[in-house]
Amino acid sequence: MANTFRLKTKADVGITTTNVYVVPSATTSTVLGIAIANTSGTSVLVGVGITRTTEDDVNLLKNVPIPQGSTLEFVEGNKIVLEAEDTVTAYSDADASVDICVTVMEMTPN
Repeated sequence: MANTFRLKTKADVGITTTNVYVVPSATTSTVLGIAIANTSGTSVLVGVGITRTTEDDVNLLKNVPIPQGSTLEFVEGNKIVLEAEDTVTAYSDADASVDICVTVMEMTPN
């Protein structure tokens, strides 16, 4: 099994739920960290979720405040395992107001 670290980013996330990372087919991924930076001029509320093809969709964060000029990091020290085609999504309550980084390890068969 090949293991590859990846950094997936999405700039200017806003009020429309956006796909940040989609697990490739025939791959299992482990989320190692997520960082969300507020790039707007005011406090924002953010959400992060997982959309699944075979199970229930879930929220990891829902309407969590991030002050102006701050960054929220979570999944620190914990892991979230994603299966093929699972998608990490994000939104903010203000248009084009946050940047998101998702660090994952992708595991693919040799």
